[in-house]
Amino acid sequence: MPEFVVAAESRTEKGKNANRRLRANGRIPGIVYSGGKEAVAVAVSPKEIGGILRSVSGENTLFDLEFDGARRKVILKDFQREPIGGRLIHADFFEVALDKPIEVKVHVELVGVPVGVKTQGGMLDFVTRELEITSLPLDIPAKIVIDVSTFEIGRYVRVSELPSSDKYKILTDADVVIAHVTAPRGEEATATEAAPAEGGTEPEVIKKGKEPGEAAASEGDKKGDKKPEKKSDKKDKK
Repeated sequence: MPEFVVAAESRTEKGKNANRRLRANGRIPGIVYSGGKEAVAVAVSPKEIGGILRSVSGENTLFDLEFDGARRKVILKDFQREPIGGRLIHADFFEVALDKPIEVKVHVELVGVPVGVKTQGGMLDFVTRELEITSLPLDIPAKIVIDVSTFEIGRYVRVSELPSSDKYKILTDADVVIAHVTAPRGEEATATEAAPAEGGTEPEVIKKGKEPGEAAASEGDKKGDKKPEKKSDKKDKK
């Protein structure tokens, strides 16, 4: 893993206008946080921070932030991008101690094409893409890899099924589903419609016929559809 050293400058001016001027000069504002110490406002190069984010370990990369004649071992705490264009506009850092564990989120990577997708026409649903872990700064994994090539339709993997590691501990709830292979949507809908109601078979639909009396009344109604003229109507016609 390459070592990164980012040059930083302490800054005293704050506010939107000061930040705009800083960005216009090719720098972005940032803050260095440290347990038990006062936060320090700094300015850094967005290109250097972008290079760290594009590295193998990404935002969990441990690197040196150099300012005020000293180096501090830090990790990215947070960063912001422009909604349009994605340009970096802010970065926060957290100073770490190499002998103390920290909590971070690590990306999950799925490898392989599931059997349920390749031969059964199913779909792979990637549900949980990040897991929260605790680890010493130097033992943070770049990612957690899961092989899903043997997964058939209906197969899923939960956090509890992941192998344990002596380098880190997963904090995400053990029952959380990471990925599963589902049947094609058309088959799911057909299976749902065809399934009988819980607790018994689907009731038979019986068409009810008319009773003899009802039939006679119905015939009578048909014959008497034409109403006789009223006497008053006949007088009017004369």
